[in-house]
Amino acid sequence: FFFVFHTRSPRFLGARFGGFAMANPNDIDADYGRWKTLVPFLYDWFAHHRLMWPSLSCRWGAVLETNEFKHKQRLYLSEQTDGSAQYPNTLVVTNVEVVKRRVAAAEHLTFEEESRSPFVKSWKKIIHPGEVNKIREFESRPGLVVTHTDAPELFVWDTETQPHRKTGPAAASDRREENQTPSKPDLVLTGHAENAEFALAVRGDAFDVASGGKDRNVLLWNVLDHDGGGALGGGPPLIGGSPSLGPRHVFEGHADTVEDVAFHPGSSGRELCSVACDRALLFWDVRAGSKPAHAVLQAHADDLHTVDWSSLDDHFVVTGSADSTVKLWDKRKLAATGDACVVHTFSLHSAGITTVQWCPDQNGVFASGAEDGYLNVWDITKIGKSGRTPEEAKNAPPEIMFQHASHRTQVSDFQWNPLDPMTIASVSSGDGGNTLQMWRMNDLIYRSENEALAELEKHKAVICGAKIVTGAGETPKNDQEQGGVNNQAERGVPNETQAATPMVE
Repeated sequence: FFFVFHTRSPRFLGARFGGFAMANPNDIDADYGRWKTLVPFLYDWFAHHRLMWPSLSCRWGAVLETNEFKHKQRLYLSEQTDGSAQYPNTLVVTNVEVVKRRVAAAEHLTFEEESRSPFVKSWKKIIHPGEVNKIREFESRPGLVVTHTDAPELFVWDTETQPHRKTGPAAASDRREENQTPSKPDLVLTGHAENAEFALAVRGDAFDVASGGKDRNVLLWNVLDHDGGGALGGGPPLIGGSPSLGPRHVFEGHADTVEDVAFHPGSSGRELCSVACDRALLFWDVRAGSKPAHAVLQAHADDLHTVDWSSLDDHFVVTGSADSTVKLWDKRKLAATGDACVVHTFSLHSAGITTVQWCPDQNGVFASGAEDGYLNVWDITKIGKSGRTPEEAKNAPPEIMFQHASHRTQVSDFQWNPLDPMTIASVSSGDGGNTLQMWRMNDLIYRSENEALAELEKHKAVICGAKIVTGAGETPKNDQEQGGVNNQAERGVPNETQAATPMVE
């Protein structure tokens, strides 16, 4: 915190020490070591959980119960195993405890790389037909999720009613689990002619599902059609007797594998966009038929991996590519060509982008995860900001808010918690990876500069042991004279009952 008092911006703490003032952009281990020493300053809460197997996807679920200092919430994880009989691929349903803002104790902000967090408890495992590449939840029905695997079909699961399946040594000792056949999906979505592996989206609080695959098509279903009828191409039961459902709409226009899809947040499921290995960003409207309503060809210099549409300002779309850049698009400018379509290009990553997502709580903020192991948080309202010091300009562009440098291998997936503001769950895979992390950055980083500085000034005596100038003269203050740092300060929580706002020398 001493550093914050001697810079022009509290946000610069996250910028300077969040990990991206890199001596060597290719040496994530060096940045990781530096990052570890700053965890108590950078985070309001941080939980690290070592996974036995890599996870390609994570997703928040419903809040189960709320207490004074934390709440219990569902979290869905994929488990990419070796596919053996003892360790089949699974969809894991966990219960996690999320510590509320400004109540985390000191032990909640430290970790060991091989530790398993007490905040994470496995509740149920579902044996999945193939590895789980992507998970998406239905906000309108807690417990209902849809998954992608290396197959043309998509699988819908009611995780609340699915039976728990044992794996590993527990299954070997249980004769009922000797035959590790996949669990039975509650619904199978059909229609792709080839594998649909990663492109998957569910629309807000509705039941619309969009998917893309190697067949170069984008498909759209509504799972309520299973009961109400009206679906096109509904087929016979598949996968051990599970009912199947064909798509309402099939969109054609991409020239290569579709990598990601996103719904327009306010169009009642009529509009969506997609990206693909053909480097194109395509916009679709069911009212316009099966062809693209608008196409941005050569949107990036390499394959596109990910796309998201802002729920707080539906003019803005972000895309991430194998070319290591993230681009911001304004839908109002899509009639333009070339660079005129692009609002801004974010170039801080050094490897391909895996995931982008807009923050649901703060307008203009989004995050990007990449194969370089970093998860960057951006603020588009700071693009082109002037009045920065030479040191600030040297270390980072003005639009970067924070860099999470705790994953030592590629960030496979992440999600902002829709039920706990500014909280993120992220997973990594690969050598040195296999981790789940739940974290919330220190709010002094993203609050307004004046507000953050005023609060830090108020508590500088406790944080730094500074001299206080009062009307009676100068009085030194330290921990012993104050009777020790109060319990709230030890937990990183300023004591809001302190009366005076001191003037700090």
